[in-house]
Amino acid sequence: MARGPQAIENLCTFHSPRSHRMSKPALIVIDLQNDYFPGGAFPLSSTEATLSNVELAIRKAGATGVPVVHVQHVADPTQGIAPFFNAGTPGAEIHARIMAAAPDAPVVVKHFADSFERTNLHETLQRLGVDQLILCGMMTQNCVTHTALSRQAERYQKVTVLTDACTTVSEMLHAIALHAVAWAGSPDCCWGAAARRRARRRLQIVQRRR
Repeated sequence: MARGPQAIENLCTFHSPRSHRMSKPALIVIDLQNDYFPGGAFPLSSTEATLSNVELAIRKAGATGVPVVHVQHVADPTQGIAPFFNAGTPGAEIHARIMAAAPDAPVVVKHFADSFERTNLHETLQRLGVDQLILCGMMTQNCVTHTALSRQAERYQKVTVLTDACTTVSEMLHAIALHAVAWAGSPDCCWGAAARRRARRRLQIVQRRR
């Protein structure tokens, strides 16, 4: 899958068709942490391209007044030593370039794939007046998709996934995960009718135009 900054251009298309007013989105940056980069405990694919595109998304968010929220995964210490993201280790820290790009953004710490699960993410977004979500980060098939499809994400008017600003262990798995999220909002999804309508209304996969 080719990668590039084109998809990020869609970051400013935030009009709400339901209310005919400008909505307020937030950019949620999920798990851009050192263990996922070369030299870390579990390096992913295309990390440099993804890092650059997330930086671009953060710059565009700042230029348009869109708040940024960092999400940081820290392994639950009560479960013993994890393969990566152990509390207090350099690998669990958010990448320095991402912190430099949004140094004042709030940091939400999570222990589960769903960024809303037992965290203060929803409360943080409500304080910011947010009603739409723009997601980017690592890993596509795990924390990004679990957050996009979270039951708590249903409270928001729209959820957008920036494909060029996400990655995982391989390009194939990245593509499969994005296809699954897109399918979740399709008429052929196996969910009930009400859930399909909610998903179609909320989920948007922003991809590079070829």
